[in-house]
Amino acid sequence: MITELYSNSIYMLLTILLFALAFDLLIGEFPAKIHPVVWIGNIISFFKKYLIKYDNKISGLIVSICVIAVSSLIVLVPMLLIKHFMYLNDGMICLFKLVALLLLSSTFSVKLLIDSARDVERDLKNNNLNKARQAVSYLVSRKTSELNKEHVISAVIETLTENIPDSYVSTIFYYSIVGIIAFLLGFNDFTVVILAVLAALIHRVVDTMDSMLGYKTDELYNIGFVPAHLDDILNYIPARISGFLIIISAAFLALNWRGAYYIMQRDARNCDSPNSGYTMATVAGALNIQLIKKDTYILGDDNKDITKDDISKAVSLSKITINLFTIVIIFLLSLIYVIL
Repeated sequence: MITELYSNSIYMLLTILLFALAFDLLIGEFPAKIHPVVWIGNIISFFKKYLIKYDNKISGLIVSICVIAVSSLIVLVPMLLIKHFMYLNDGMICLFKLVALLLLSSTFSVKLLIDSARDVERDLKNNNLNKARQAVSYLVSRKTSELNKEHVISAVIETLTENIPDSYVSTIFYYSIVGIIAFLLGFNDFTVVILAVLAALIHRVVDTMDSMLGYKTDELYNIGFVPAHLDDILNYIPARISGFLIIISAAFLALNWRGAYYIMQRDARNCDSPNSGYTMATVAGALNIQLIKKDTYILGDDNKDITKDDISKAVSLSKITINLFTIVIIFLLSLIYVIL
């Protein structure tokens, strides 16, 4: 009976998620040498090297297929190998779950996202604008060496809130949805978990391809066309879920939730990306500030001066949004576990 409970797929999906999140919050990122996302980056670089010379959109499609296929082995090889020996003893179930939670944890980065924003906030509180500019340069693609204090604050709030879906919500969305679908289709318990973790990894692969290739430069436009649009498709629903959860979070924090909703509706489409504005604009409305990327977009109204304290408020909004989404997923998985 204990083994049956411990191996139930919905139970495993739930516990793996909780332990993976705890691992990320307490320990953070894997060392670079063993980090699956670093491996994924190397795989992308390998295929880019050989296919970029063709300079057409088909090369981007081939890169996407090859990178997803090869990167999937990061999940499939260890988890299928352990599954093969599952008959030996119950201890193999523990090993299976451990590997699953470690792999899942590597596909999102809540601690890194929050800590990066806090680092910039600390530099600004110490009146070290140059150090803050340098810290922001690791987070955004724009040139930061000449940004003033207000633009540095705007940049860090933008990247923090834009990455709420990319760094967590989208990954867990696909982990949960694919896991539930696989369960309802009657797959073996352990196969359900493998497919769920694989879905999370594939989202991270697509997101990494977009961050490496998805730029409208002469060199990358063609090869990055498919990865960029694939990333847009995968983040479409999670970005909008995140936007509405930010509105709820703003209400919890007694911020301007009505303004958050209004600005999301008005300005979310001001960005080139069809998704990033749904979190950035909503936070701008909640904080009554403008987020500005020169010659690219303006989000929100200039109701007050943007200050370093707004970084802390944006962090709080991000944390509550992530917590709310986690609670929704836990409730959904628990409901299915109880009913089915």
